[in-house]
Amino acid sequence: MKIQIDADLKKKCPRTALACLTARVQTGASPVSLLGEMNQRELEIQELPFPRGVLESPQIETVRKAYKSLGKDPARYRGSAEALLRRIVAGKGFPQINVVVDVINLVSVESRLPVGLYDLAPVVGDIVFRAGCAGETYKGIGKSDLNLEGLPVFSDDLGPHGSATSDSERTMVTSKTEGILAIIVSFGGPEGLDRWTQRMSGLLVEHASAQNVESRILQ
Repeated sequence: MKIQIDADLKKKCPRTALACLTARVQTGASPVSLLGEMNQRELEIQELPFPRGVLESPQIETVRKAYKSLGKDPARYRGSAEALLRRIVAGKGFPQINVVVDVINLVSVESRLPVGLYDLAPVVGDIVFRAGCAGETYKGIGKSDLNLEGLPVFSDDLGPHGSATSDSERTMVTSKTEGILAIIVSFGGPEGLDRWTQRMSGLLVEHASAQNVESRILQ
């Protein structure tokens, strides 16, 4: 399976870089130790003198600028990291889904970067990171149909299955998932992505018994 960044997207967002990680995992409920780390991140944000300041971090601003460059209103369609941070600032905490999703959400909040997560089994062919086309939609996880036009999306031979805003039901990770692909999206260049793939890998090995972990950075 090849993953590439579309030339047109790269032209509009020239600093785009992706950190891609694949692994075999065991899904299930998150252990107490992982939930403790998630709770600690929540407290660190909530105890800041101005918690909403995390919503103006450079990574969040870079995602907003990229959305504008692609023709999407970032006030209506937020990057997934910003959505998670808003949830924590509002006192709602992390959603608790399963150990793999929880790890990815933790890394997204720590890095302030969107992270896509996909069950490899339903993925067909190669993956391209591109701007969504007019008329393209999919059913988001826990949401209605998402208008993908102008959104930065991941698309395989069957069409879009993920985005920097919300992933699709088709490739979502469930209790039956064995192989995963996680992609950290940076519109500000590759700097720091090695750190976050290592963080993600360590958490997946510790909490989800990850094996055959491989990662690479594309730009």
